[in-house]
Amino acid sequence: MDKILFNNHMVDREILIDIEDRGYQFGDGIYEVVGVYNKKLFLTDEHLDRLERSANELGIELPFTKEVMKSSLIKLTETNNVIEGLVYLQVSRGVAPRTHELPVDEVSPVVVAYTKHLGDFTDLQNAGSTAILEEDIRWLRCDIKSLNLLPNTMAKQKAVENNAIEAILHRGETVTEASSSNVFIVKSGELYTHPANNLILNGITRQQVIKLCEKLNLKVNEKTYTVENLLEADEAFITATKLDVVGITKVNDMVIGDGEVGEITLKLLSEFRKLTSNI
Repeated sequence: MDKILFNNHMVDREILIDIEDRGYQFGDGIYEVVGVYNKKLFLTDEHLDRLERSANELGIELPFTKEVMKSSLIKLTETNNVIEGLVYLQVSRGVAPRTHELPVDEVSPVVVAYTKHLGDFTDLQNAGSTAILEEDIRWLRCDIKSLNLLPNTMAKQKAVENNAIEAILHRGETVTEASSSNVFIVKSGELYTHPANNLILNGITRQQVIKLCEKLNLKVNEKTYTVENLLEADEAFITATKLDVVGITKVNDMVIGDGEVGEITLKLLSEFRKLTSNI
């Protein structure tokens, strides 16, 4: 059985989490998911920078430096011989008597990390997939990568029940992101994606795609757009760790563009594959 990282020690998976861990009782914690490509972690520094930002926003003091955690995650993937997969890293505020207010006494954050072995997503990326629309009922600090994901899981379940890869979320008529990914649309050769404010998580893959657009001289408009704009787009795609770039060819049974993965989407996918193959 694969090893896990528990408070920076490599141990077997059979560990005990205290029932008064605030992550367990309140979702009082943060997390990151780092992709592994051909045995190598991808964009680890960027993920750990975002973890640190989330911790600062919630007032959680990380019990490790980024350098130490990066080294530990590399060791974990090597120990578990992860070829293609991901690493899940979670930090809860720690164990304290249950009260809604934050603990008065100092508590020690609880750190857990584990690996997951995944297959290849090439066929999915080449063919694209479908999505549904779902009202965005999440809290108003989606920029913090916290453990509070129940609305996301409810939306994702509806997507699964409709044989779709994602639930694209919208607040009223404004598209925000998806249940576990960011959303881009293409219209007349320009890209549009919701600005990285408190209503979305600024995805690491999202950031890389925007950089690739700059390299390819593609204009990216980080501005709000509507459900109607999405349905009338020439192309649409989602971005997420390990999924990378996946074209959306249909939303709520309405065909996007010509119903095929678009030219710009495929161009960005090709460039992203170059990044992950040259880690």
